This record gives sequence, structure tokens and C-alpha cells, in this order.
Amino acid sequence: MPRTSVIYKITYPNGKIYVGKDLTNSINYFGSAADHLIAADFTLEQRRDFSVRREILWESDSASDSEVALKEAEFIRALRSNDPSIGYNRWPKFRGP
Repeated sequence: MPRTSVIYKITYPNGKIYVGKDLTNSINYFGSAADHLIAADFTLEQRRDFSVRREILWESDSASDSEVALKEAEFIRALRSNDPSIGYNRWPKFRGP
């Protein structure tokens, strides 16, 4: 069975996003955004019950790990998920509009 790599977008209830890559296309993987950044945006009550959305933005059965990493950075920049007002990605560093 071929390995499928994906670039995904997680959308949190506050509208902020996180873009990441998964080299195994695991249905159970929701990224590695910094927990403290997300937790700071939600009250204890809000943390008791919420939903997130995971969307596949891109997939490939043949891309190398480095090609997937380049594609991830491309989506992060395009969606501005590294802008702290929009998302939780902290790499690549946001340089402003």
C-alpha cells in the first residue's frame, strides 16, 4: 500500500487555524501546535466542550518528505496561519503583511 502524505488545516472554535503535515495520513493526527498558545485563547468553560475541524488541503502518494515540507510552508504562508491573529503556526516566522 503506498504511503500518502497530506497537508491539513485544523480550524478551532475561535476561527484560528493550524496548518501541518502528516507523512502517514493518520485519521487520528491533529498536529503539533503549541498547547499553551491554544489554551491561552480559551476559558476553562470553553475547554470543556468544543469541536475542531480537520481539512485535507493537499495529498500525494509520491512526494518526498522534503517536498511535503515545502508544500506545508507554502500553505502556511498562503493562509497566513503563522500570523498570531490568524493561526497557531510559529514557523516560518511571520513577517507581516
